[in-house]
Parts: sequence; C-alpha cells; structure tokens
Amino acid sequence: MAAELHVELVAADRNVWSGEASLVVARTTSGDIGVMPGHQPLLGVLESGPVTIRTSDGNTVVAAVHGGFISFADNKLSLLAEIAELADEIDPARAERALERAKAEADAAAERRAAVRLRAVAGH
Repeated sequence: MAAELHVELVAADRNVWSGEASLVVARTTSGDIGVMPGHQPLLGVLESGPVTIRTSDGNTVVAAVHGGFISFADNKLSLLAEIAELADEIDPARAERALERAKAEADAAAERRAAVRLRAVAGH
C-alpha cells in the first residue's frame, strides 16, 4: 500500500490545490468520507462543506467547497468543485457580513455558502 495519494482540488475557474497527502476528508451526499492511500475506487457527489487535506509533510490544508464531484482511483484523488476557496483566502469578517446579509434576505443558499466559508476558516 502506498504511503501517500496525489490530490487535485479544482474549481470551475482554477486549480485550487494539488500535491501529495496522507488523508483527505470531504462531505458527500452520503456523508463525510475519509480517503487514504489504497482506498477503494469511488465516485461521489460533493456537498457544500469544508475539505481537509493532511499533506504528506504533516501540514493541514482546509478549503470551503460548494458542490461538485469526488473521484478516487489508482491513488489519485480528484475533487472537482463548482466553487472552492482555501481557508487562507477567506476573509472571516467579509464571510460573517455575507452570512448576516443572507440571513436578512432569507437566502438559504447564500447562507449555506457563507456558513461553510466560516467553518473552513475555523477549522484551519
């Protein structure tokens, strides 16, 4: 069994993160899933939620992901997201304002996106 897997986190508009990892945790329509090297092949639908990547060098990368797909085969994990932002890229104050605005406008989708962004920053 290999000690690491190759990860590609791609959004519709850019390559967000790629590298080697020992574990990736993501939220799918079937629930949270952890993928380690040697995992059985999978194809799933991503839910909005944080994705946590434990890199091979022991660091942790957290991203807010909104929809898309996850696939794994031959120790290659692809996360193809509609929208993805690394926690480092998220301005917590701006995300908080977006959450409050979405609540005031009763915009459930925008509220979910803002909440996921805040969870990604908090988990970072």
